[in-house]
Amino acid sequence: MIKIYAWNVNGVRAVLRKGALQSFMAEHQPDVLCLQETKAAPEQVELDLPGYHAYWSAAEKKGYSGTAIFARKAARSVEEGFTDDLIAKYGLMDDGYGDPAREGRIVTAEFARCFVVSVYTPNAKGDLSRLALRHERWDPAFLEHCRRLQADKPVIFCGDFNVAHTEDDLAHPKANEGKHGFTVEERAGFQNFVDAGFVDTFRLFHEGKGHYSWWTQRGGARERNVGWRIDYVMTSSALAKKVKAARIHADVMGSDHCPVSIELALAL
Repeated sequence: MIKIYAWNVNGVRAVLRKGALQSFMAEHQPDVLCLQETKAAPEQVELDLPGYHAYWSAAEKKGYSGTAIFARKAARSVEEGFTDDLIAKYGLMDDGYGDPAREGRIVTAEFARCFVVSVYTPNAKGDLSRLALRHERWDPAFLEHCRRLQADKPVIFCGDFNVAHTEDDLAHPKANEGKHGFTVEERAGFQNFVDAGFVDTFRLFHEGKGHYSWWTQRGGARERNVGWRIDYVMTSSALAKKVKAARIHADVMGSDHCPVSIELALAL
């Protein structure tokens, strides 16, 4: 049995200063930890995790975005971002806000029996200025990325998808219809993963509302559990029966997101 976690840390150096990452690792002891929004290059981080192999994808823009994977077992291979042909196919170039292919948003690690992908999906922005990028380019490109990997072996992809899939995935769906994170386009992009056969592991075990992984830092939202479920662990359907538990760890502090995890009856 292995434990795979994803956590948007909203700055890895910040959670280290708070001691939050250290205490989390000591208590949960993940076999694989996928981080998002690291906001740092590895040479900027004083991080000592004995027994783990570290794989980073940092944004070219300092202090922005970024992903990482920490694994007890060494990966066979590691790839940052999209392949050049996917970047060209979907026109993943500067959209006026930045270049999504240079923002450290994906790192893919290959193991013997599966791929693990840490992903930090672009935010559509409050004015929806990045919605077209998200809907027309990023989501289709990432889906194709995962399908290509799956042609070789099963895939586990996890992280911050910046979308609540259904009305059960946020506390106030009616008030947020059409707003970033809950637009028709973003939800359709997520649904395309489900339609392609990928599994939202949390929903294998938990139904209904009240299960959230992100809370605004205003108005005591976290204390009142007025949140959104925008962090997911997705798997190929071939792995679904091997998923023995899926959890949201709302008690883990240190970020405006909390970790999400699965337990998987599989050896990497």
